[in-house]
Amino acid sequence: MASLAERRPGGGVAPALEARDLTLSWDGGVHIVVEGISLSVCSGEVVCLVGKSGCGKTTILHALSGLTEPLQGRVLLHGADVSGQPGHVSYMLQKDLLVPSKRVIDNVCLPLVIGGMPKSEAHAKAAPLFERFGLEGTERQWPSQLSGGMRQRAAFLRTYLMGNDVALLDEPFSALDAITRTDMRTWYCQMARELGLASVVITHDVDEAVTMADRIYVLEGNPRGGVPTVVAGEVPIAREQVLAAEAVDDFSLTTAYVACKRQVLELLG
Repeated sequence: MASLAERRPGGGVAPALEARDLTLSWDGGVHIVVEGISLSVCSGEVVCLVGKSGCGKTTILHALSGLTEPLQGRVLLHGADVSGQPGHVSYMLQKDLLVPSKRVIDNVCLPLVIGGMPKSEAHAKAAPLFERFGLEGTERQWPSQLSGGMRQRAAFLRTYLMGNDVALLDEPFSALDAITRTDMRTWYCQMARELGLASVVITHDVDEAVTMADRIYVLEGNPRGGVPTVVAGEVPIAREQVLAAEAVDDFSLTTAYVACKRQVLELLG
């Protein structure tokens, strides 16, 4: 539930992160990759970007994170223009990137230590969160001792400790086995909503998008073929309302799930 400070004067919820009419290029404007894309994500919300390989999903994430500056348009964080300014949002890659030679607690504390916080203070800040993130007892273990799911939890805790309330995730669960991936999707969505994180998740998996997202942006285009990527459509997922109406606890068993998946697939062509 958004606080009063997060709500717009006319009702609705103010986005935590917003892209307005983004146009992106790989080469200073000669080759347009993404054209006129607008999207938003609110606190506690999970938004998925779905599109065919090579359509520019990661390029969009780079722009949202400030790693690249848009040719046109703006990226707004709580209303402030942060276009081309890295460090304002958290970015979690497909691989967990845990350092093999560092214990788990030292891995998750890396952003704090790199930022200048003393190691002992960083440990004191991170240690109470291990239980909440399902990592209790792993503090002194090495990354090689963790399962794939536990490594991803550690990577997410490291991302959270960066101190930002917006998280960008690029195919975060694709390297996991099917059962672990399903568990991690559920766990991540619960944690993100509890923590009030605004999450933008890239995925190639339509079922994953429909399972996780509050809204899905479907992208179309072939930048390498000279066709810039645009938003083909936005699919809202009214999960809680559907579950309450149909008196079930698994959204994937509802007719609404099938309808949402069909809509996404139709937009993908």
